[in-house]
This record gives sequence, structure tokens and C-alpha cells, in this order.
Amino acid sequence: MSSSPNLFWHRRDPRIRDNAGLAAAARDSTVVPVFVYETDLLGTMGSRQRALYFGHLRKLTEQYREYGSDLVVRAGEPSEVLVDLAAEYGADTIYYNDHYRAARRNRERRVETALSQAGVDRESRTDLVLVDPGRLESSYPNHSQFHNDWEQVPKRPPYQAPSPDSLAGVSDGTTVPEPDADIDLPEGGYKAARDRLDEFIDTGITSYNDTRDDLAKAVEEPTSAVSRLSPYISTGAIGIREIWAAAGDVYDRVTGGERRNVRKYRYELSWREQNYHLLYNNPDLAVSNYKSFPNEIAWRNDDAEAEAWKRGETGYPLVDAGMRQLNQEGYVHNRPRQVVASFLTKHLLVDWRVGAQYFTKQLLDHDYASNYGNWQWTASTGTDSVDVRIFDPVSQASKYDDGAAFIREYVPELRDVPTRKIIDWPTLSAGERNQLAPEYADPIVDRNQGYERAQRVFEEALGKR
Repeated sequence: MSSSPNLFWHRRDPRIRDNAGLAAAARDSTVVPVFVYETDLLGTMGSRQRALYFGHLRKLTEQYREYGSDLVVRAGEPSEVLVDLAAEYGADTIYYNDHYRAARRNRERRVETALSQAGVDRESRTDLVLVDPGRLESSYPNHSQFHNDWEQVPKRPPYQAPSPDSLAGVSDGTTVPEPDADIDLPEGGYKAARDRLDEFIDTGITSYNDTRDDLAKAVEEPTSAVSRLSPYISTGAIGIREIWAAAGDVYDRVTGGERRNVRKYRYELSWREQNYHLLYNNPDLAVSNYKSFPNEIAWRNDDAEAEAWKRGETGYPLVDAGMRQLNQEGYVHNRPRQVVASFLTKHLLVDWRVGAQYFTKQLLDHDYASNYGNWQWTASTGTDSVDVRIFDPVSQASKYDDGAAFIREYVPELRDVPTRKIIDWPTLSAGERNQLAPEYADPIVDRNQGYERAQRVFEEALGKR
């Protein structure tokens, strides 16, 4: 090994195993792992997710110390801190993993310039995704065509954790703040993430396609109906290659319906990949419509209605259940996640950026690319091949929560109401609603009028009226 250590700059990758940049840094030298506490950047994370991330970092620090090393934590501007640390430890090269958000890419450029001026080399690696977005075409008309190209690119196996001998025997004594959130947090760190993956592999992946939209099962068996890995994936506690490989191992040993279920899970991971591809090629994905419209979308942006949506008081039971799950847990199941986003942007005609920013604040599993890419898809401003897609919250409840188990779990005002009445709540008369559950909200928009208004507004924006 080289006599000079390498520095590895941890960012949104608080793990030792399956870390592309860390593995590269340890290949020919010992490694000094560092984390730069950037107040401005951390301030852009929701407080809940930031607390979870701090929990990961504290577990990471413990692991390094068990290996006879340490995570060196410094506060400040990375372009200055990393140059100072390179000089302090006599490092010739700093390694890190690529990011795709515009602010992070700008930060990387500043670091690159500062290191070059200081005579320090730098090496970056693709780590957040299975396929480097630059290897594919710059745009695709739909997910199917993206998936076809993406699927052809070989996916490498997980990177092994560096051996303790490859980590520099440093002792720093610093760490990040204790996690502090307004909700209960899942256990932090790689081990908790791997345990969650193992549980899903054992109990859920071979039935994933059959159960992923079953909201009753999501209440009864939340960790087998879906993976519940998103908080760990989005904060980097576990590597995407490790998840892909674990699912692939199951796929190779099962057949028939079980294989179909596993295939669906692996296919769903490609949506995350496409969202990073979108962000890579469209740095303003979070602030500008991806799709071009000949006319402006006539958003209503009623503040009172947006606030009722945030509180889960719209009078649409599935919408309200989804929003209350979000507020109480920092997580919302994918099916109601789509329904609440559609309701805000279509039935209420509130700009998708309002909803996406609220999700950023509340979600434990906020992922910059996926959050904004998926909000745009649901709002019909993104990559959806359907011009105007509108989720009807009543039929969605009837199809995916036909026993109203999910709704009853999060909307206690309706627990004693007959199931069919809960499903049909927005279509009941005001008198019947008041008799059944006087404490629960009346619908803030008429179901049919909201649907027809959204259809008209989007067709006008598309120049079809």
C-alpha cells in the first residue's frame, strides 16, 4: 500500500459495506474517513430525516472505532475543510461518491477546484444508482423504453467492506448531534437496514406483487406487505447494489408466481433509477415542469384547502388516512402516496411544488430525485405517457382498501362507521355524514366537479380546448 493515506469523504452514504468510493479509496492505501458537517446542506433536509441520518452517522462512527479507526467530523465548507484535512493527514487523494442534485454537484465542483489548486488529487465513483445515468440516452418518452436500455447495462455486485487493516488508526473523538425528532425513528445504521432487508427477503419479496397495494395487509403486516426499506435507501444506510443482489439471489432460486413477484420488486427499483436519470439530465427537476405546455396550468393554489390536505382533513377518507400516516410516521404507503398527490394537484389544483415541499419536510424516506420526479409524474407535468392522469380517491379506496382497514387505522372518527359508508363518504349527503360521524370533515371539493375541473384545466394547458 501507499505510504500516504487516502481520505474518503462520506456524504449521503453512511456505511462501510457496498460503498463504491470507500472501496476504491482502500484499494491501494489506508483510508481516513471524514464527514463534513455542512449546516446549509443539512438545513435543506427535513428535521425527521436529518435525525435519522444522524443516527446512521453515529452508528458508522461506532463501527469505525470498533475497527480501530474513527470518523473524522469537521464543520464548514467542504472545499476548505477537505484541503485542510488533506494537509493534516498528508493525503494525496480524496475519494467520494457522485451526487446528482444541482447544489451537490456545484459543491463537488468547488471541491475539485480547491483540491486542484492545493495539488491534491480527487476520485469520484458512481454509488447512488446501479447504472451511471451518463451511460444512457439523455431522455426517454416513457419508463418502458428507459427500462429496456437500463436493463441491458450489467449491474455490478456489492462492494466488500474494507478490512480493518486498510483503515487509518486515527482517533478523532468528534461526532454529530444526537438524533432528535417529533416522531419515533426506526433504528439507525447499516445493521438495522440489513436486518430490514433480510426480513423482507424472508417474508415478503416472493409475494410482493400480490400484496404491494393491499392496504389491509399494510396495516396488519406492514413489514411483509412491502419492503419498508425506503428510509434506509434514501439516507444511504444500505447500498443499492446490495439490495439488487439480495433480490437477484431470490429470483434465481424461485419459479412461477414467486419469481413474478420478485421480478416486480426489481422492476420497481428501476423507477428510482429513472428518477435519478431525470435529475442528472434536468437539474431543475424540483422547480420546473419537466413537460412543456403551450399554455400555463391554471393552478388554484387555495391556501386553506392546501392546509386541510396537509392536516388530513379533506373529507376524503383515503386521502386523509394517507396524510395522517405521513404526519404520524414520516412514511406513507405508495398507493395512498399516489392518491394524496393526485388529489392535491388535480381535485384541488394546487401546484405540485407545494406538495413536494411538504413531503420533503415530513418524510423519513425523502429522496430528492424520487420525490420530485414522482410528484411531477402524478401531477401530469412529468414523464407519464398519459396526458392527464387523475386518481379517483373513492374508487381507489374501494379497490385497495375495500374493508376500510387502512382508513380506520388513521382516521379514528370513522372507526364505527359501516365500511361501505366510509368508502362512499364523499358521495353521501351532508345529513347522512353528520349522522354517521359528526366530528369528521365534509368533503372540501365535490368529487365529480373536482375531477371535471382538473380535466378541463389540463386540457386547456395542453392546448386541447
